[in-house]
Amino acid sequence: MEVVTLCLFLLLAVVVSGTLSRLLPSALPRPLVQIALGALIGAFAGVRVVLDPELFFLLLVPPLLFLDGWRIPKDELLRDGGAVLGLALGLVFLTVLGLGLFVHWLVPALPLAVAFALAAVVSPTDPIAVGAIAQKVPIPKRMMHILEGESLLNDASGLVCLRFAIAAALSGSFSLGAALGTFAWMALAGVAIGAAITWLAISGKALLARYTGGDDVGSNILVSLLIPFGAYLAAEHVHASGVLAAAAAGIAMTFAGSGVAVSATTRIRRRGVWDMLQFTLNGVIFVLLGEQLPALFAGARGAIAETGHDSGWWLVGYVAAIVAVLAALRFGWVWVALQLTLFRARQRGEGLAGSPPRRIIAAMSVAGARGAITLAGALTLPLALPSGAPFPGRDLVILLASGVILASLAIAAAGLPLLLRGLTLPAEEGAAGERYRARVATAEAAIAAIEHVQHEMARDRGDADRYTDVAARLMAHYRARIDHLDADAGTRDRRSHEAEIERQLRLAAVRAERQALFDLGRRREIGLSLAEQLGRELDLADARLTRQIL
Repeated sequence: MEVVTLCLFLLLAVVVSGTLSRLLPSALPRPLVQIALGALIGAFAGVRVVLDPELFFLLLVPPLLFLDGWRIPKDELLRDGGAVLGLALGLVFLTVLGLGLFVHWLVPALPLAVAFALAAVVSPTDPIAVGAIAQKVPIPKRMMHILEGESLLNDASGLVCLRFAIAAALSGSFSLGAALGTFAWMALAGVAIGAAITWLAISGKALLARYTGGDDVGSNILVSLLIPFGAYLAAEHVHASGVLAAAAAGIAMTFAGSGVAVSATTRIRRRGVWDMLQFTLNGVIFVLLGEQLPALFAGARGAIAETGHDSGWWLVGYVAAIVAVLAALRFGWVWVALQLTLFRARQRGEGLAGSPPRRIIAAMSVAGARGAITLAGALTLPLALPSGAPFPGRDLVILLASGVILASLAIAAAGLPLLLRGLTLPAEEGAAGERYRARVATAEAAIAAIEHVQHEMARDRGDADRYTDVAARLMAHYRARIDHLDADAGTRDRRSHEAEIERQLRLAAVRAERQALFDLGRRREIGLSLAEQLGRELDLADARLTRQIL
């Protein structure tokens, strides 16, 4: 009963945080509000959450990584793949090595393997935290795409590095050759398993729907909720990377689900369920962080005392030093990456000259806020060594990671508005042309569908003139869109019978537009993110027209 009550308290705190974050100044992001509420619960509610690291990781991390992979703009990820991979892999490995050695020097009480574990924990960035700030401070689209891609991949790479560091701490040994071989297996097998699980689940559900005669909204949503857990558990069973499997499963959802006959109502409701789940899981993680802080602080004092430092202010100094090193590593990496980009552009004769704008480098550095994945990784540190002794410095590592989260969020909240004011990045190439092609292609598909359905209805029911008149009005609308790209259909008074004819024709046209969008996306004639955006508009129209039947 106490566990249920505690869970309800946590969920209530997540709900309250959403309201408070809208009432408080825009410079205060929601994660900081959630941490504060969690600290109040931990200090005054008289309850204590005892976390099982493996259970905590299984319940919270796979769905978040899956959703990041599902919703990230795929075409933008491929276009800026070099920058994303550099930040997500190169910077992560540099951070783990450089920061791990620095932390071991800074806090000698932490063994080297545990110091590397802390470095691995704080290496992933969190676009959700930055997105909370971006709601009030617009971030250039291209920068946000790079940050999202970086976060998706460095979540996986950082957590894989954490796994190696924990194994070294538990066993007391580390082999670089064995680690490289294990990393290759974990990465390749994890990605393959994640993609395969998604394809099998979506294809199997579509096959069942075809033979059972319909699309079941509830089961489709439930299947999407189970996929990340299935991918994670299947990968972990064969000692592959469950986090990579969950992320790959999310990426595969875009491609596996695009051609499946799923109703508009299902897509709309599924999107709403995942929005709620994302808000809840991220909120619960930050509230749990706040709830754990008082006890973590008490435990960390003991670890600090071993270094000869009795004052709690040393914790603040440790956090400040770690944040400074993280910022320096990120700033240096981004500066070098942009210099190389400019050099390659000059080699291609594109005429770019000069040094990278310092505001862009600073903004990219400040935007690397830490968040939910960092905390989730820290809380999964084992409670004890195989000998039964407590895991060395566990409370201190979690508290330092928590301090890094708080500091990075505060720095991003204060610094991004200043750095982004008036800052622009190169425009999205071809975006206007893609949108134009998509509008024209879907309008042409709608006209063809209206003509086909009109002839069938007139043949089956007679009164061909009435069907022809209604169809002509609708086709004129779509032809006007082609001529003027005017999506406003206007409102017209209809007699009841003509309104039903128009509804059926409009429904056929909307579904034809949706299918045309799928086809354009599969042929890569338009970007997948644009296809999803326009598809959401068509889903709403489909659901509205379908509801009129009920």
